[in-house]
Amino acid sequence: MNPQQVITELQTKGLNLATDTVGASGRRGGAGPSDHKAVTIGETTFMVPVYTDGAAQSPYGVECESGRSVLTKDNQAITELDFPEKPQFYDLKTAEGIPYWKIALLHSRNVLATTVLQTCIRYENRKTACQFCAIGESLAADRTIAQKTPEQLAEVAEAAVRLDGVENMIMTTGTPNTTDRGAAYLTECAQAIRSRVALPIQAQCEPPNEFVWFERMRAAGIDSLGMHLEAADPEVRAKIMPGKARVPVSYYFKAFEAATKVFGRGQVSTYLLAGLGDSKETLLDVSQRLIDVGVYPFVVPFVPIGGTPLADHKPPSSEFMYDLYQGIGQMLKQANLLSSEMKAGCAKCGACSALSLFES
Repeated sequence: MNPQQVITELQTKGLNLATDTVGASGRRGGAGPSDHKAVTIGETTFMVPVYTDGAAQSPYGVECESGRSVLTKDNQAITELDFPEKPQFYDLKTAEGIPYWKIALLHSRNVLATTVLQTCIRYENRKTACQFCAIGESLAADRTIAQKTPEQLAEVAEAAVRLDGVENMIMTTGTPNTTDRGAAYLTECAQAIRSRVALPIQAQCEPPNEFVWFERMRAAGIDSLGMHLEAADPEVRAKIMPGKARVPVSYYFKAFEAATKVFGRGQVSTYLLAGLGDSKETLLDVSQRLIDVGVYPFVVPFVPIGGTPLADHKPPSSEFMYDLYQGIGQMLKQANLLSSEMKAGCAKCGACSALSLFES
């Protein structure tokens, strides 16, 4: 099996760990790669589901022998693998006694990630909540705090760079009850971070009502922007994310066009969660439209997360994802819109998707 196939299968089928003591700790709940663990094969680090029901049935496992870990499939050894060590900044606390890991987490091996507002106007109401979202799960389990202050984020970011060599940072947010959709607070946080450390930053929020926020975010030191569609088909969006779907795809594209003028071609991205109901043709079509605008379509296999309405929803097949990656990878290559050129963000990190392996 080639690396593309192995990583695609691992991210759709998961990794069956006999114990929860292998390598670095994983994540449960929250935003981003929830219920995942970082895994390194060769020079590539990526996030793999380990806490899902599907992972418990996965043919992929890990055998530890003579101080090394080996990836297996159906009990047959495939390749050596490793788990990134716990970062040093996790051992620190703020003056108020808040552990740094409750403020920001290490994603992959060199990316610092945080949800600046761990609440969302839509989350508590199932008539409006995105059914895949687990933003409240980690908060309820006391694994994070509801709001990270700009000062806290700057303190943690400085330590993560100094102690663990973090190379870029991602700030996402639950959607507040404001027309800027969180852009204002992300701007404030970025200003504080960049005053302490020269760290490339991606901010992620819904499209604000006034696109002048893009200029303000850029001026504050935000290098790239993520505005996430998650799904493209209007019917799928209305079913899976009834509140967020009230912001139509057409408005997202207006925001994408405005944002690329500020941040530049290839510095704006969007998440597409394959497996929510969009057909392969729909995902290929919207990806081409995004690429034509200069937006990177970061396509990720949907992973069901415990505690959400879609906890029992099956992830897409590895065959579906492989074909999708091949198609979008070719589009990206032809357009010369590459993840490696992004200054910061999920596409730059690439750990939640195998897409970057298909760009060349």
